Amino acid sequence: MRLDEKILIKIIQVQKFHKLDYTLHLGELSFLLDNVIVTKSNTSVTRPTNRGGVYFSDTFAFKIKAVVNDLSITKLLSKSMLGPNPEFQEIEITTNIPIQDSIKKVTFFVNLTNTMQSLTHIELNMTITGLKIKESF
Repeated sequence: MRLDEKILIKIIQVQKFHKLDYTLHLGELSFLLDNVIVTKSNTSVTRPTNRGGVYFSDTFAFKIKAVVNDLSITKLLSKSMLGPNPEFQEIEITTNIPIQDSIKKVTFFVNLTNTMQSLTHIELNMTITGLKIKESF
């Protein structure tokens, strides 16, 4: 599983013109995501490095910001983040996206880096660590 920068840039472009449906898969449960934004942003490091021997950080990262309206996910999220745990739990997010004249099923593998909870929803901030693409139909 690798991170294909060209495909991620294409996904960022497609999301500007098409509303995509995303689903987060955590263990045996699935949650619909709203307001999903995939971005490429700079990180705080000046050269690629291992951070504390726990994870690798490059000078940029692809990230996903999304909202979950199902608050039952709350108890599962604490098991996914670095901090309460010695390592990240990998989370999968899936969508179908038009790429190169066909529909592709895209699976993002992400690490949850931050959450913000309100009375009605939870905002998730995640870093993309891997990507898998296959024909959907």
